[in-house]
Amino acid sequence: MAARNKKSQEMMNGRVLLYSILLTLQYGAQPLISKRFIRREVIVTSSVLTCEIAKVICAVFFMAKEGSLGRVYKEWTLVGALTASGLPAAIYALQNSLLQISYRNLDSLTFSMLNQTKIIFTAFFTYFILRQKQSIQQIGALFLLIAAAVLLSIGEGSSKGSTASNADQILFYGIVPVLVASVLSGLASALCQWASQVKKHSSYLMTIEMSIVGSLCLLASTLKSPDGEAIRQHGFFYGWTPLTLIPVIFNALGGILVGLVTSYAGGVRKGFVIVSALLVTALLQFIFEGKPPSLYCLVALPLVVSSISIYQKYPYQLKKKEA
Repeated sequence: MAARNKKSQEMMNGRVLLYSILLTLQYGAQPLISKRFIRREVIVTSSVLTCEIAKVICAVFFMAKEGSLGRVYKEWTLVGALTASGLPAAIYALQNSLLQISYRNLDSLTFSMLNQTKIIFTAFFTYFILRQKQSIQQIGALFLLIAAAVLLSIGEGSSKGSTASNADQILFYGIVPVLVASVLSGLASALCQWASQVKKHSSYLMTIEMSIVGSLCLLASTLKSPDGEAIRQHGFFYGWTPLTLIPVIFNALGGILVGLVTSYAGGVRKGFVIVSALLVTALLQFIFEGKPPSLYCLVALPLVVSSISIYQKYPYQLKKKEA
């Protein structure tokens, strides 16, 4: 029995590693693929909605392939869906809006630094909701990761200065929104992990439910947004070519992988994957565009490697009670 459990654990670890590597590659390559195949004329809302539809199709396909589609269909309830996926989806939608407000009112350095605090909030809410503790070494690894993320964001970020006209605007329309967005990001990630690991909600089903909720929010926004007006004036697929589907489908597969990594490895480790992907982006830019990695990237590389190594090597150990 012990040997069987060990083998099962090894298979699970291998699966988690595979999903993490695939997500790192997808997340790292996505900016270059999108830049190459999505024309400037394409309406953002149309590409996002199409991506959500593609996520649903992919998730249904994978569920059918593993034979769980029929069982999930019979067991599905609206209350269960709203509990597991509705709240995280609504939180992510609010988070994205807050980030857009903040980015317009903060310089790139301040925005990047504050935005990386979501890794700490993810660890906090994971402990608060799931009682998943971190060792002292793992907490140190998280701070190393945040430092690396800030360096990478600065290196890849734009050089725009602050557009805020006074301190109050910077505080209330810049700093507060990005901090609230970081808290919401950590909460949503922990809730997704809780739904998949505690409530045993299928990651594929969560992807479907969150995509539907997110799509409904986007459709509602088109009633008043500039994108909605552009769609009504030019059509939904304005500016599209057959090649536009490549980054859209690629992004949809990335959404599936995010669900799998969160389900099997947790939201904190997903943060490690996403930061590592920034290094992949820098490498691909050097290979395909001849753009050498910045000094920030070169300094961040050993920080990322060290943080991942420390986090994996020193997991939290339950203290043994003395006899």
